[in-house]
This record gives sequence, structure tokens and C-alpha cells, in this order.
Amino acid sequence: MEVDVAKANAELAGKHPKEIVEWATKLGGKTIVTTNFGPFEAVILHLATQVKPDMEVVWIDSGYATRKTYLFAEKLISDLGLNVTVYNPLMSAARRDALMGIPDVDDPQHEEFTNQVKLEPFGRAMRETAPDVWLTAVRRDQTEFRKNMEIVTQDKPGAVVKVAPVLEWTEADMQAYLAKHD
Repeated sequence: MEVDVAKANAELAGKHPKEIVEWATKLGGKTIVTTNFGPFEAVILHLATQVKPDMEVVWIDSGYATRKTYLFAEKLISDLGLNVTVYNPLMSAARRDALMGIPDVDDPQHEEFTNQVKLEPFGRAMRETAPDVWLTAVRRDQTEFRKNMEIVTQDKPGAVVKVAPVLEWTEADMQAYLAKHD
């Protein structure tokens, strides 16, 4: 699948995230949405299932979420009827903690830790689910790097089309959506 990224971004700028999800699903091919069930993930999951109720939801479960997050995830899975596929690290959190602990961000082992709990499961998920279109909940206001992101990106022709429907939303927008849709 190939997308005219510049044209897509010009057309989608300022659109409501639901319109962006609708655009993404109309591209054809397989569309997935990824999640870690963080505080605002209900927004992208609700948007995705409003457009395509059976959309595959890929959960990268690092094994380090809090009890509250796991309970929230189970409630959201049930409430929205999510079609979830879970990807876990190859090594359990208990085993990893026993062998290497949880390294601080400036610890040389932190890169390996991140690879084990986030990057490897994500890479495996993308290979196994083989999406054409990937919906993600990243927002510009989250990090310095994301400030310059575009709604639609594609690393190279034929690569997965990455779509960030809530990229232009702020934390306040996310809160308002959560409140409106309970």
C-alpha cells in the first residue's frame, strides 16, 4: 500500500480524530490499533471501535503495568468488546527483575531493558499481525520529538501506513472526550 503522505496530511489537518480513523480504515488492507492501556488509551480504542467494531487491538503488555491498569484494561476490553491480541516480552517480568532488576534511565542496561519489554514484543506484533495501516494514540504535546510529527507517515513505499488520529489533541481534549463518552 502506498499513500500520498503530503496530500493526506493536508486533507486531515484539523479534522476530528474519528474522521481520521474513518479515512484510515477506507485505505483498505488490514488496520490495527496498538495500546498499552495507559490513562488516555480509551480514547483511541473507543474511536477505533466506533468506526470498525472488530478492529484488531494489539496490546503490548510489558508485564510492568499496575494492578489498576490491568483492571482498567479488562473493563475496557469487556465494555468495548475489543478484539485483543496480547504480546508479552519473551522473558517474564519476575525473571527479568531477578536477573537484572529494573534499571534506571541512565543505567547502561536500560537500553536492553527497553528492547526486551517494549521493542521486541512490538516488532514481533507488527511482523505477526502484518498490518497495512497502524493507528496509534501519540500526541504532539507528549514529547519534544512528537511536536514535529505528522498525522500520516510511511517510512517507505509499501511499508505500514502509520496514522495518529489524536496527534493534534491536547490532554484537555482527551479528558473532554473521556468525560463525554464515559
